[in-house]
Amino acid sequence: MSAERGRLLAIDYGERRVGLAISDPTGTIASPAGVIVRRAGKRPPIAEIVRRADALEARGFVVGLPLDGDGNETPRSIECRAVSAELSRRTGLSVELVDERYTTAAALRAVHEMGGSTRGRKGDVDALAAAILLQQLLNRT
Repeated sequence: MSAERGRLLAIDYGERRVGLAISDPTGTIASPAGVIVRRAGKRPPIAEIVRRADALEARGFVVGLPLDGDGNETPRSIECRAVSAELSRRTGLSVELVDERYTTAAALRAVHEMGGSTRGRKGDVDALAAAILLQQLLNRT
């Protein structure tokens, strides 16, 4: 596969933190790309997400959709849909919503299996969850 699809920026949009991950230009490998800390009572950090996307040369977005255990919408999934629409409007880039159920649990499990601790590293876990979400999507395409 030599054709470049362009980098995708994955977003694990949480109440307190927004985990980010970026793919390589061929769309093969996802890597954690940091976290944005949200401030309580403030607007969604869309401008900062757009800045990070520009800096990372993203050509599209993948946004985790936090559904409940039965696959139904949640208040946060509705917020994620609104953030996704605004990202698309501001950048003109494609935005794909992907079911993110269990990605944070998978990230926590991966850290523990490697003998690590998540204490004081919640942002790292959020970025890893975004990378897991993105890698799952890349593996399907």
